[in-house]
Amino acid sequence: MRTRLLLTTTAVLAMSLLSGCATAAPAAEPTAPTPTATSTPTPTATPDPVAEFVESRMSQMTLEQKAASLLMLHAPGLDPAPLRADVERGTSGLILMGDNVPASPEQLASLVAAAQVDPELPALIAIDEEGGDVQRLPWDPAPGAEALQAQPPAATTAAFASRAAVLAASGVNLNFGIVADVTADPDSFIAARVLGTDPVAAGDRVAGAVAGEHDTVFSTLKHFPGHGAAPGDSHSSLPSAPLGIDEWRAGPAIPFQRGIDAGAELVMTGHLVYPAIDAQPASLSPEWHRILREELGFEGVVVTDDMLMLGRNGLPEYADQNENAVRAVASGADLLLYVLPADPSSVGISIDELVGAISGAVASGRVPQARLDDAVERVLTLRRTLVEETS
Repeated sequence: MRTRLLLTTTAVLAMSLLSGCATAAPAAEPTAPTPTATSTPTPTATPDPVAEFVESRMSQMTLEQKAASLLMLHAPGLDPAPLRADVERGTSGLILMGDNVPASPEQLASLVAAAQVDPELPALIAIDEEGGDVQRLPWDPAPGAEALQAQPPAATTAAFASRAAVLAASGVNLNFGIVADVTADPDSFIAARVLGTDPVAAGDRVAGAVAGEHDTVFSTLKHFPGHGAAPGDSHSSLPSAPLGIDEWRAGPAIPFQRGIDAGAELVMTGHLVYPAIDAQPASLSPEWHRILREELGFEGVVVTDDMLMLGRNGLPEYADQNENAVRAVASGADLLLYVLPADPSSVGISIDELVGAISGAVASGRVPQARLDDAVERVLTLRRTLVEETS
């Protein structure tokens, strides 16, 4: 809006009538117009096309559609039809595993392109491509963490830049590949996958990995708040870390903070317990989500580790997958990851029931509508960014 300028001119004419006098006093000199300062136009904010699109899209979504958009699924095999079917359900993405990888990057790019259904809001296509012990793509030549630990941080940047280019050429737009855990224990489950054996060294390389992937694929830091301090394998147990909050801040927090400061778009929460901080696993913990947001300043998408893992630890409080999903969303998770077999019911999962459980929890007030909308907004913003970056 342009500022309208009001220019006021004041003229004063004074006349004195003298009592008993036949002649009037001379008129006063007219007052000069008072100058008016020119107003500076108020600058208008530049519209954010991503935010405008997301707001419009969310206004058209039902409660169930919003709930579905918090899911990222895996469908095994090289047939694009099951992958596309998952995207058509309204889920926000796919995670590719080894059974989805054909013989060449061109074939993989064609496979995932066939699974996309909405050019205005592309699905996230994720993969665990760390290099070394966790490598899905046989054509990724870059070294993994075990080799990079002994090299300068610049080598990590170069490795992850190379890796990101390979992923992008293969149709992948999101890497679950940056391990921000730290441990000096060679017998640790995670030892061969960490980028450093002390927090500072790990932090340098984590920041370097994010820099390498920047503007090519989205980066993910895992497994928050740190698997290295929690002995055991979270695929089949619920590892516990003996650290208090101050010890955590002085150690495992550092690589995550460095990666966040470097611009990582996602953080993956682990199914890990730090009893001195919260008796619940971080993936279901409001306190750990608060720490991540408020203390570490993370504003991006929080994704869980594979939610099926919680059902494999044998603890009855995690046996109900629908309940786990509700607790994850309520605690602050934005995206729930499910590495499913061809028949999800064989592991006790129904996608429709997951969606129903989340939407039902919102309808009942157990999960605030604002919490759901906050998660949906973050995930859709990430997806829409893919369009804006290529336009």
